[in-house]
Amino acid sequence: MALRVTQGMMHAQLMSNLNTNLSKMSTQQDQISTGRKINKASDDPNGITYGLRYRSDLAGNAQYQSNVASAQSWLDFNDTQLDQATQILQRVTSLATQASTGTNTQDSLDAINKEIAELKNQMTDIANSSFNGKYVFGGQRFDQKPFPAGADAKGIAADGGDVTYAISESITLNVNLKASDVFGAADAAGTTDNVFSVFDRLSAALSTSNYGAIGGELDTIKTRMNKIISARAENGARTNRAELMDNRLKDMNISLTALQSKTEDADVEKLFLDSTVSQNVYQASLSVGAKIIMPSLVNFLN
Repeated sequence: MALRVTQGMMHAQLMSNLNTNLSKMSTQQDQISTGRKINKASDDPNGITYGLRYRSDLAGNAQYQSNVASAQSWLDFNDTQLDQATQILQRVTSLATQASTGTNTQDSLDAINKEIAELKNQMTDIANSSFNGKYVFGGQRFDQKPFPAGADAKGIAADGGDVTYAISESITLNVNLKASDVFGAADAAGTTDNVFSVFDRLSAALSTSNYGAIGGELDTIKTRMNKIISARAENGARTNRAELMDNRLKDMNISLTALQSKTEDADVEKLFLDSTVSQNVYQASLSVGAKIIMPSLVNFLN
């Protein structure tokens, strides 16, 4: 038995097709205007899952990059302070060598002693250096000077805590150097290679023209300088690691961005072509629909 096609069925089918074409055009226009092929979860439920995951990974990667940049700044600051400390000890070595010669008068030794005092003050400033409001040699006591003003510089107020930055998942980088490793352990008796003890003993020897004691400090100064150089080498190794991690994070950022783009971004050139085709189809549907809907009962009566 043949199915009887009524006018109402034709109209319903026409409206359904028109709505389908119109919805397709609307989706394509949305994708063109936003540049994204996923504008809502229903566009691609599986794709939106990957897209959100890539966004989360990119956000985490951006934070790690920020941490690495902060760590590099801290390490660079450390290197500057250690370089200045080394220069001070080189100058102290030169002055001690000059003063250990027995031909110096007391006036000459007093003049050298004055410079030694200024160099000690400069070394104290370096030991109390702060970066972004934090004392870099104070361990985790960021708000306390490692060598409090007015106190004997041989006493250290810093702790042995590490200052670390998270540079990747489950990976941290230590950026601080302990005060005791750079300037020597706290020394109340003034008998070790604590750099401030060296200054004090050298100053006392200069004030009494003790040439033997002055010359005897040269080996101690060299020992402390070598320890500062070792600390600088350790700091440099951390800097190299931070640079490697920074390059890795940048490469990862490029990869994640590419994956996100592949998942979410629309092919605009293809969409323009598809949209043009969809518009032509829609216009053709309207033209055909006008011919189908136009006849009415009045037309038949006439």
